[in-house]
Amino acid sequence: MAFSVTDFRSKLTGGGALPTLFQVNIDNPVDPSADAITPFMVKAAQIPSSTLGLINIPYMGRKIKVKGDRTFDEPWTVTIINDEDNLVRNAVETWSNAINAHESNTLGFESTNPEEYKVQAQVHQYSKDGSILRTYNFVGMWPSEISTIELGWENNDTIEEFTVTFQYDYWEISAGGRTGQSTS
Repeated sequence: MAFSVTDFRSKLTGGGALPTLFQVNIDNPVDPSADAITPFMVKAAQIPSSTLGLINIPYMGRKIKVKGDRTFDEPWTVTIINDEDNLVRNAVETWSNAINAHESNTLGFESTNPEEYKVQAQVHQYSKDGSILRTYNFVGMWPSEISTIELGWENNDTIEEFTVTFQYDYWEISAGGRTGQSTS
């Protein structure tokens, strides 16, 4: 079969998904005032990965491969724009401090139950018409690292930004506007 741009174009649904059309929602268990502004301040994120493990079973000099456990190896990192009220950064720092206080090395929640500081978050991937293609739900998520904000006199015409690295138990996909698919 000869190469055909028309055939390729006809198979590329919607002209391809764009990496710029996304939104992140994070439920902050300590300072929910930042929840409404966070979708506007998260400027970069990722669609998460997972790995399905492998078990080799030897049999008479040969190996049979069967599935192992699924792992979610990578932490999830988002890049956040900082505005002058530091609302999102303050909320994440307060959350982190409630998990383990800077000075006293104690938990700031009422109990030691991880469900108090672990939350859910979502990454929504949008189509060019504004409908949701897919939503990735992070379950059992909490901030493990808040990056520095680089300051410098030579940083003209820039806005402060920082990254937050989150640990999570797992992610799942919920149905989007076009896909109609759901996996759990």
